[in-house]
Amino acid sequence: MLTMKNIIKLVVLVLLFTACDDMFEPALENNRGLDAMYNEPTYAQGILANAYILLPYSSTPNSDVATDDAVTNDNENDYLAMATGSWTASDNPMSQWQGRRNAIQYINLFLANTNEVVWSKDEVINTMYNDRLKGEAYALRAVQMYSLLLAHGGWTAGGELLGIPIITEPETADSDFNLPRNTFQECIDQIIADANTALDLLPLDFGDISDGEIPSKYQSLGVTNAGDYNRVNGNHMRGRITGRIIEAVRAQAALLAASPSYNSGTTVTWEDAANFAADVLDRVGGPSGLATDGHTWYANISQIEGLASGVAPPEIIWRGDVGQNNDLETDNFPPSLYGNGRVNPTQNLVDAFPSLDGYPINDPSSGYDPANPYANRDPRLNDYIVVNESTQGPNSDVIVTGTYSDNNDGINKENGLSTRTGYYMRKLLRYDCNPNPEFDTEQKHYTARIRYTEIFLAYAEAANEAWGPTGTGGNTYSAYDVIKAIRERAGIGQDNGDAYLESVKGDQDKMRELIRNERRIELCFENHRFWDLRRWDVANLNETARGMRIDDPNGTYTYSPIDVESRNYADYMYYGPIPYGELQKWSNLEQNAGW
Repeated sequence: MLTMKNIIKLVVLVLLFTACDDMFEPALENNRGLDAMYNEPTYAQGILANAYILLPYSSTPNSDVATDDAVTNDNENDYLAMATGSWTASDNPMSQWQGRRNAIQYINLFLANTNEVVWSKDEVINTMYNDRLKGEAYALRAVQMYSLLLAHGGWTAGGELLGIPIITEPETADSDFNLPRNTFQECIDQIIADANTALDLLPLDFGDISDGEIPSKYQSLGVTNAGDYNRVNGNHMRGRITGRIIEAVRAQAALLAASPSYNSGTTVTWEDAANFAADVLDRVGGPSGLATDGHTWYANISQIEGLASGVAPPEIIWRGDVGQNNDLETDNFPPSLYGNGRVNPTQNLVDAFPSLDGYPINDPSSGYDPANPYANRDPRLNDYIVVNESTQGPNSDVIVTGTYSDNNDGINKENGLSTRTGYYMRKLLRYDCNPNPEFDTEQKHYTARIRYTEIFLAYAEAANEAWGPTGTGGNTYSAYDVIKAIRERAGIGQDNGDAYLESVKGDQDKMRELIRNERRIELCFENHRFWDLRRWDVANLNETARGMRIDDPNGTYTYSPIDVESRNYADYMYYGPIPYGELQKWSNLEQNAGW
């Protein structure tokens, strides 16, 4: 069998099905129909490969610039337009409608035909292939449906919480396309059902095993040679979706359904969400299994350089392919380093980082000094954000973002190039890239699709709501235990036993605030903040993005917070719209309230 990389090269075979006249049947001049896949496994896998190509993950922090965490200096940016009042049902950069539904069509085509495919002439090996590929298909459908629900689920004017139309069979030219939306709960049930089916079919991880490790279900079919199993599920399959990954997706979906914006319309509880997350975390030993360098996964250079094909570092549950480029650096390095400075962290986000002793900077115990605001702060601030007079990397010059800068790195020095907030993004970037056209140095990067830290934070959030800060609900660790491990890894509160955490561990409301803040810090610039603000139903979605103007008139720095960008979200925008064009075509589709 071919690897995913090779299958994607063959995806041109499947594009026969995507022409506007031939979406459901090959054109007359095509002499190959769906039945051609039955004796051509690569052709069959090409259909499923489209669901991988259409995965909903981004390598760039697109949506963050529409939140209180960042702005962009690109005046033509769609997310800037969205955040400042131009978001409509017909102009929606957050829409997932078409891409996800296209992927689901490919998945359903595959599932409807896979049992007829001759994957191997050996009956038992054929069964193993069919199991694995069906498992991948069910898992991928859960991923695609979760993304659809995240973007388009919401309350209607009639007070019903709806999701999207559930489609589990391939659509043909004779299908009824005028389908109503299923309820949000029905969509969650379908996602969890698909995830559970996938778990029955997929290995926890792909990898070569020995004869004694052959799963019992295949031993009962007569598989005694690990080589036969490895041919189907061995090292060469790493990088595809697995049982471990779909457990994490199930936890994501449960957290969404249990969240304040949705929980009155679902039966999913905080306890359910916590336990689904625990299924993932127990496999690494709970908080003790938190990767020690996981918070700098993007900058762990020796680790990235040494990644074998499909292998994920300890922090990563699922990653994208490793690519050699400097695209992120070209977009986001300061101008003096030949970058475009696109994503500018806000003062709002900078203020979220506590002091080194763990106290929020607005707490008198923090020792925060407004005249020296970047001193004695959470080390993650320097890991993720370039502040005034810091460097982009150990070999770069000092970056001056203040008004006294003698180049375009300074705040608002050059429209469309310089920072608007007084900060540049460091997270996701490799300092050893050099966009200078004279050198154009590229390095390896990958997209972290799902991180363990995200699932740890999901558990902490759900466990705190279900059982309080120190309750475990039958698990072996609490929300407090998780947050303590994350903050210890970051290096904060080490000299005082993290006194702030200790002071809030008996208060569910204060612990909720701390968990949300830790989630904001740990997952910044990874396209989580927008969705978190919406599912929490909090006012931050409309918070003015702020920056810091730093002057040096007489050799003494002055720090002046400034308003940078007003947000213009209406209350109904906590739930995304169904595309206007779809409503025009299909009368049974009901729009979310307000759109």
